[in-house]
Parts: sequence; C-alpha cells; structure tokens
Amino acid sequence: MTGTDRVNPVLRAIRTRRVVRTMSDQPVAREQIEAVLDAGRYAPSAGNRHLHRFVATSDPAILRVLRMVSPGMIQRPAAAVTICIDQPLAVEYGFARTSPGLYVDVGTIAATMLLAAHGIGLGAGPVSSFSRAAVGVVLRLPEGWSPELVVCLGHPATEQPPPMGRRPSLSWRDLTRWVVRGPADEEQRADHDREA
Repeated sequence: MTGTDRVNPVLRAIRTRRVVRTMSDQPVAREQIEAVLDAGRYAPSAGNRHLHRFVATSDPAILRVLRMVSPGMIQRPAAAVTICIDQPLAVEYGFARTSPGLYVDVGTIAATMLLAAHGIGLGAGPVSSFSRAAVGVVLRLPEGWSPELVVCLGHPATEQPPPMGRRPSLSWRDLTRWVVRGPADEEQRADHDREA
C-alpha cells in the first residue's frame, strides 16, 4: 500500500477489494442491497442516459435456480443483482443492439457495485457465464431486457480459495505504454522513467 492509499479511502478500497468466491449463509440486509443498487445508479453511462436496469433478489429459491442456469456462479450468494440492458430504450436513443458503449456501461456499473459492496462490508463477485434465456425466465424479465452480468452479494466466508490463475504481480508500469510525440520527447520520457 502506498502513502496515498493510507489517506485516500477510495484508493484503499480499490486496492483491497477482492472477488469473493465463498460466502457464508448469513442473509444480506435489504438496506445493504439497496445501497449497492443506489451506487450502481451513480456509475458513468453513455450520454448519462441510464439504459440499464437492475433486477435484485434475495429469495433463496430463486437464487438456487439462478445458480442452476449459471455455470460461472461458483459462490452461493445471499443476494444477486442482475444488470440488464433495456434494449428497446437503447434503440429508441439510437444505439445499435451491439453498440460497444452499452457493454462498457455494464462494466462500469459492475465495478461501481463491487466497490460499494466492499465499502459496506459485503463480499461480491461478478458472473458472466449463464444462460440468458433461462435467467430471463427465472427473473421474469420484461420483454427487451437482456441480462448481461450478475453481481453476487453475500458475507465473505472465513476461508477463501486461493486466487484463480496465479500470475506474476504486475504494476501499472507493466500494463502501460506512454505515447510521445516524437524523437525529441524520448529524452523527456527517459527522464520521466528515471524519476519513477
């Protein structure tokens, strides 16, 4: 953790948030689910149009069936929020059904919800491997709502499995390429790299 992380709660939350793959059977309070939903409302969206809808459940029977049609749902959540695209509304605004912006917004909403869950002490994990048709039936989705991602919510179990696919630890430097204007800027880049 850097010095900035110690004083900045947002940066600290980003660094300490983890995907929780094992959850206890303790119920999640309705107020906590609503806090995660409210955070999702504040996520950036294309043109601030809010073309996504959320479907929440904490019903054990619905969650059991949802798990049956979602091979990617390895956790047993106490609640789940499904992020859907309201396709008719998106088309009304001039978006094609496959417009990348709609799916970028799914990601920003999910990231915001995951951080919100972490911030209030819940464990959370995203699931993208599921039968869209089956999820639509299980959740009784309105016509035109396409389920795109499920955010599982629950209290983290005491023991968690090790991280999937151990990889070497990467820094932002490993993931970043600085773009410069030309050869004259190479010296500036070298100076910057030496300072970092």
